Amino acid sequence: MTDIIRMEAIEKAFPGVHALKSVNFDLRRGEVHALMGENGAGKSTLMKVLSGVYTPDGGRVLVDGQEVHLPTPKAAQDLGIGIIHQELALMRDLNVAQNIWIGREPRLPFGRIDEAKLNADAVAIFAGMNIRMDPRTPVAGLTIARQQMVEIAKALSYHSRVLIMDEPTAALNDAEIAELFTIIRRLKAEGVGIIYISHKMDEIKRIADRVTVMRDGAYVGTVAAEDTPISRIISMMVGRELKDEVAAIPDLSNAETALEVRNASRGRELKNISFSLKKGEILGFAGLMGAGRTELARAIFGAEPIDSGEILVHGKPVRITSPAQAVRAGIGYLSEDRKHFGLALGMDVRANIAMASLGRHSDAIGRVDEKALGRVAKDYIGKLNIRTPGDRQEVGLLSGGNQQKVVIAKWLLRDCDILIFDEPTRGIDVGAKAEIYRLLKELAAQGKAIIVISSELPEVLRLSHRIAVMCEGRLTGILSGGADQEKIMELATERNGKTAA
Repeated sequence: MTDIIRMEAIEKAFPGVHALKSVNFDLRRGEVHALMGENGAGKSTLMKVLSGVYTPDGGRVLVDGQEVHLPTPKAAQDLGIGIIHQELALMRDLNVAQNIWIGREPRLPFGRIDEAKLNADAVAIFAGMNIRMDPRTPVAGLTIARQQMVEIAKALSYHSRVLIMDEPTAALNDAEIAELFTIIRRLKAEGVGIIYISHKMDEIKRIADRVTVMRDGAYVGTVAAEDTPISRIISMMVGRELKDEVAAIPDLSNAETALEVRNASRGRELKNISFSLKKGEILGFAGLMGAGRTELARAIFGAEPIDSGEILVHGKPVRITSPAQAVRAGIGYLSEDRKHFGLALGMDVRANIAMASLGRHSDAIGRVDEKALGRVAKDYIGKLNIRTPGDRQEVGLLSGGNQQKVVIAKWLLRDCDILIFDEPTRGIDVGAKAEIYRLLKELAAQGKAIIVISSELPEVLRLSHRIAVMCEGRLTGILSGGADQEKIMELATERNGKTAA
């Protein structure tokens, strides 16, 4: 196979950060080349250079052996380089075809859009992907997986020969991942080169041909995916061996019950759910997409209050109809969507960490003690190993994993007794995952009551003292820690008393 892309000695620096240090990367026709590394390793920066978002400070980019300059994303698109971001960038109020062809719509005389051709062209692209989708469907009505198919179709509409996929399966279930992989293999067969960014090792082994690893902005090496053990790839990423330690399940028989939910229901989303959570316990919630786990978390936190049922905190009934009431009751919630519900991206690290605790760092007339906030922010930056030039760095400029750590720091500073972590390691590399696992176990050992919602069964099994399983808004069972994956999946597909085929 010949190279479509070759990047040689790429350099890029920002104030206080040397993001790329003489990085090399190449992509061949008809291959899936995984790009891996811890958050902050430089993966996204390198891809922004390739897609025309950033201009490199040094090095060169070659397309089909010819050196090119990519001053804008359009310049990259014109050369057949498309990128599908982890955070999908579709216009939800437009339909599928309108999203694919926006700004390039076929026109009839007098400038009217040719709707028939617009839809027919979209159908033709989907046919090439071997999927069926009505081009007139509003994007807002599609699942995340279907929205991702629209993003791929949009990239292919530019006749892309190179597709950059950034964490494409972060919000997909197993069936949707299988569908995506089928499309990727079809694109490979047609000669499209795919750069695949993911932290999921099992996916890399299933779909990638080669793996390039970056660390701290530098190129570490390139290996064949099939022949390289996962342990070797992890070692390249973090520069050290990671041990998969499973904590012993503590004796909580005499521990105080911190949270109890009794017969909680909300519309069609939650159906008569009851469970309890003790101080010092990590209760994992497992289930397939749409099971209602996030809806339950948001109900407990008051973002979408329950219609009926009861919530008790430390044995006392509480009425929670807003997040502010939940926080006052000692409940903190780390949302799965950190960008919309966990962070103020335009504000700095210090302000985001302090956001839920400003009252504790203000005087009687509301003046904030900035020196005290600076001290506590720097303390948590150190404790959580948040990679940032300083506490005044804008949060939106941090990597996804470091943004997640800032949200965790916010709730730790608030010192909530009950912490709900919804997909706490989504989009986070293996090194950062190990740090967050250690942190959650330490918090539980300190007596915090913790709920962990995760779509990754190994993560649920590794962290949880007990595992609650949901299916279609119902709690189908609670298992002790150490349960096997087969039993969890059986409960996760138990619809109306019957296990789904």
